[in-house]
Amino acid sequence: MPTLPQTIGFTFDPLDRMSEKRDDAAFVARLRDDAATRFLLFVGNVPLVKRTAGGEASFDALFDADEAAKLGVPRQTVLLGRDADERALFASTFDATAEAAASALDGVPVEAVELRPIAMQGLVAAPIVSALGEARSMLDWHTRHRFCANCGHPTDDAGAGWRRICGNCRAQHFPRVDPVVIMLVTDGDRCLLGRQPQFAPGMYSALAGFIEPGETIEHAVYREVLEEAGIRCADVRYFASQPWPFPSSLMIGCFARAGGTEIAIDQNELEDARWFTRAEAAAMLDGTHADGLSAPKPFAIAHHLLKAFVQGE
Repeated sequence: MPTLPQTIGFTFDPLDRMSEKRDDAAFVARLRDDAATRFLLFVGNVPLVKRTAGGEASFDALFDADEAAKLGVPRQTVLLGRDADERALFASTFDATAEAAASALDGVPVEAVELRPIAMQGLVAAPIVSALGEARSMLDWHTRHRFCANCGHPTDDAGAGWRRICGNCRAQHFPRVDPVVIMLVTDGDRCLLGRQPQFAPGMYSALAGFIEPGETIEHAVYREVLEEAGIRCADVRYFASQPWPFPSSLMIGCFARAGGTEIAIDQNELEDARWFTRAEAAAMLDGTHADGLSAPKPFAIAHHLLKAFVQGE
């Protein structure tokens, strides 16, 4: 793998998830009451962080049990795992505003900060960024799966927050992950990049799309590139993957070789798509492109796909 896992956002996950212990209620309760245990706290889908004395960009996302208790009864709590120091980590979300949370934690310089800027600006350490991503995905899943998809009855959480059970039909529901292919299509010393209307001005990225039921990764790459850019491709090669907790995707990075070069853009998906030379791609990565065009930042797997292409890997 040409890119180190920790250089891609949300991939540095050192936690022992202790999946075999999730149904041991007494064990989970002891972890929750352990003085060493720490909590990631959310209001809705937004993490709470404490500003530390280290300066403007210094934040701490870990709270102890006493601090967590001051926010009242959480809407949902999930056991995330245990770190290398045997310290357990839970995530809890509360039905409160950021202002109410700050008031409850009187004396603690706390604020709600969206996960994207926390991650992309490196406001907390990489392992905590990954844990926040895990937490956000899980807490959001609970919010959106309060009712049984089989009979419509309300569900209850179980397994330390890792499944939900219907009290009516006893169906069990588990967290889902949505696989997404993100691919850099190449034609010799050129690569295919596109942009969507919501992108930052001048930014181009690799094409991407959800894998549909019954598809392989390779078939999803073929279909998405053909649908979005009218290009047939072949020789799909896996590169790396990235959890993307907005709300719960797995980005599967691939390279593919173009079988043609004439682009036909799907205007419903893309605002533009074009071929870029290796030199142009390098300039986009380092911010020196003559037309002011840019590429995704190092936090995104698209950046690393493009970087590997530029470096000839």
